[in-house]
Amino acid sequence: MESTHHTDFEPIHHQENLVKPNTLFIAACGLEHGHIYSMCKGMKKAGAVISWVWDKDPNKIAAFQEEFPEAKTASSLNEILQDQGIQMVACAAIPSERGHIGLHVLDAGKHFFSAKTPFTTLEQLHAAREKVNETGLTWAVFYSERLQVECSGFAEQLLEQGAIGDVIQVLGLGPHRLNITNRPEWFFQKAYYGGIISDIGSHQIEQFLWFTHAKDATIQSSTVRNFAHPEHPEFEDYGDVHLIGDNGAMHYFRVDWFTPDGLSNWGDGRTTILGTDGYIELRKYVDITSNSDGERLYLVNHGGERLYDVRGKVGYPYFYRLAHDILENTSTAMPQEHAFKAAELCLLAQHRADTQKKEGGIR
Repeated sequence: MESTHHTDFEPIHHQENLVKPNTLFIAACGLEHGHIYSMCKGMKKAGAVISWVWDKDPNKIAAFQEEFPEAKTASSLNEILQDQGIQMVACAAIPSERGHIGLHVLDAGKHFFSAKTPFTTLEQLHAAREKVNETGLTWAVFYSERLQVECSGFAEQLLEQGAIGDVIQVLGLGPHRLNITNRPEWFFQKAYYGGIISDIGSHQIEQFLWFTHAKDATIQSSTVRNFAHPEHPEFEDYGDVHLIGDNGAMHYFRVDWFTPDGLSNWGDGRTTILGTDGYIELRKYVDITSNSDGERLYLVNHGGERLYDVRGKVGYPYFYRLAHDILENTSTAMPQEHAFKAAELCLLAQHRADTQKKEGGIR
């Protein structure tokens, strides 16, 4: 029976192939974003040792060491970089600082693992590309809305099996809860966070490139707004982008900071993948009104319709692949150019929206 004429698919859990004990040593620096915890937890489960931690704020270090007591406190980033035993540095600093830190890390002969968004300017991206070409080291980026979502992993399995035919369009929704009273000052200053498309939009474009196998794309339109936060004039609480991949696949996404207090999760993130013979919808973090905490996939094709609850059934292979990539000089977790291209397209879309705003196209 053709793959598009049945729904008898089941999620396959990845093989948790840990690296050998005490062969991969990493450090953490820049603890501004909570993604650093997910990044380090994932690498630790894959067999890495969290050897060092450094941040300007001792309170952030103390909180990190509650989760990772094995991590020693470094006096500075330089102390970490001088440790010849460290192979990779994970970083979730203020977004505008991540690119600069990454250059120092690669100059020290170590791989770099950045939270999204990895860059806030095209100049930072160009410098990173040059440094990777110069050193041959990895500049990994943690696009968590695909890499740490099991239903996204199952969607990839379904696409590989041809469950919906050829992918022709991806629709992404990335709402976030603002929690405005808990945000630091830099969060509202564009020079530091880069803009809403550059920041949380990076998840969306990365997924589009991955699911469609597009290598590049052309921005058709992009918009940013500050609808409801005039007290923070540089803040953007809404953004959307339309683009077309170099293989003809289409993408539209919306990101915003308008998750209402009544939602049981920080954001009702969804992705719909349209194929020539069906579609897949991912309800990543919540399936509203159904007492679900997410990780649900809906499949519709010529064979019918089916709901899958995939929590605990796929896992997070990215971390295991990255761990082996670092030790074996391979690129199985994510191609370097893919990571950079997702960032580049976000920066281009952000620039287009900013230019439109300056020219008076948007109030």
